[in-house]
Amino acid sequence: MQYNEKAIGMLNDLIELNNDRTAGFEKALADINDENVDLKALFQDYAMQSRKYSQELTALVATYGGDVETGNTVAGTLHRAWIDVKALFGGSDRASILSEAERGEDAIKAAYETAMRDGEIPADAMPLLVEQAEGIQAAHDNVKMLRDVAKASS
Repeated sequence: MQYNEKAIGMLNDLIELNNDRTAGFEKALADINDENVDLKALFQDYAMQSRKYSQELTALVATYGGDVETGNTVAGTLHRAWIDVKALFGGSDRASILSEAERGEDAIKAAYETAMRDGEIPADAMPLLVEQAEGIQAAHDNVKMLRDVAKASS
């Protein structure tokens, strides 16, 4: 099947962002204290969701004959480093954890929107991207709602 280098690049970017998202939620899981234990199950689900999305996108890139990128983005690594710095300075309260999670969700949500809007993604890949984008949007909305509740409670 003929593929477009730009489409493969965009799909690889989504793979890397899903890897970042997985790593970000796993980092947050390691830092969550007992009072926020309810977030652990949620973040585990979201990390698992992104692992699944990354696998699906990897299979799609392979189908198109492209080379698969399996790393993380520089921005994602920097974001996790920022989470580490915030934790050192007391940014580990519920509202802060959820604010950082929402910031990450904003980034991946925007990347999916760009990929779908760009017009380079093959038509047969769009249903998968739409399905994944809907999952990301639902996760984003849930994290944002929890963050808003946490901010109102503090």
